[in-house]
Amino acid sequence: QVQLVESGGGLVQAGGSLRLSCAASGGTFSGYAMGWFRQAAGKEREFVAAISQIPRLTSYADSLKGRFTISRDNAKNTVYLQMNSLKPEDTAGYYCAAVVPRNAFSTPRGLREYDYWGQGTQVTVAS
Repeated sequence: QVQLVESGGGLVQAGGSLRLSCAASGGTFSGYAMGWFRQAAGKEREFVAAISQIPRLTSYADSLKGRFTISRDNAKNTVYLQMNSLKPEDTAGYYCAAVVPRNAFSTPRGLREYDYWGQGTQVTVAS
């Protein structure tokens, strides 16, 4: 069973950037597809981005393409979310998630497709 710990959140001005990290332990990291989700106050948790096992295919929420980039470093057991040109509406708790997928090319986008979740890191974008 894998444990996930997010870091890198904080307060940033609109237009700024943040890089979130999610460190995994207790499992074979390279065997998981990884995802990032976010949840704003009073709203449902929503998909942000996902990355497959190999060859590291990626998938993004349509509204975030071009601003957010997901990547992974299997040697460090870590998945990243680079967030650029941040907007106040990006304010949310950001959560990483992991699943052993049915195939190595899978980039799951649904909440229920993931088995393991971190505790989240808060991102606040000031206008």
